[in-house]
Amino acid sequence: MTSIMIVEDDEKIATLLQEHLSRYGYKAERVTDFTAVLDVFQDIQPQLVLLDVNLPMYDGYYWCRQIRRHSTCPILFISAREGQMDQVMALENGADDYITKPFHYEVVIAKIRSHLRRAYGEYAGGGAERRVEVNGLTLFPERLELAWQGKKVELGGKEALLLEALLKRPGRVATRDVLLEILWNEQAFVDDNTLNVYINRVRGKLKELGITGLIETVRGTGYRLKPPGEEGV
Repeated sequence: MTSIMIVEDDEKIATLLQEHLSRYGYKAERVTDFTAVLDVFQDIQPQLVLLDVNLPMYDGYYWCRQIRRHSTCPILFISAREGQMDQVMALENGADDYITKPFHYEVVIAKIRSHLRRAYGEYAGGGAERRVEVNGLTLFPERLELAWQGKKVELGGKEALLLEALLKRPGRVATRDVLLEILWNEQAFVDDNTLNVYINRVRGKLKELGITGLIETVRGTGYRLKPPGEEGV
């Protein structure tokens, strides 16, 4: 039976979610100790997590990051926060989807089924963890981690997407338009400086690994990644 972990401090909503999921044949388990969400996750080993943003002690973004360090299972946020930045924060911290309250239970069930199919069912990959590597610099997109010569740094969701796009084009220019499309799809909602901000964040993460000069700015066009080991890295 598929196990789903519910991390929701509103007892009424958590109970209704649990009852509804049970009717559809899922084993729904609620977290009641919000200081030990990761411990409960590791005990239960669920196939999917429903996670609220506003929680006692630590918020849902924190717990999403902690879970992502151990698992690539689907994580769906359910929150009353409707702002665009709240949804961006959720995705950047490792979530797979974001559902706003109030919600229809049929929509929640449909999204759960969709993500379970993609993670484990007919749309799932071969099961091996994805990695993108160039000259020993290795990106693990599913766990939001970058590794180099025994060192590792954690990444935000957009940082991982940006690095993946550049690592797949070593030595070639990735235009700003291409990167904006990969990162946001809807370019109209992104100002001119947003991509620059994320490029600088990625450069900062590379610097933590002892790498500098890896991402070159091609003025008026975009960015290019030099494979590690070349001059300036």
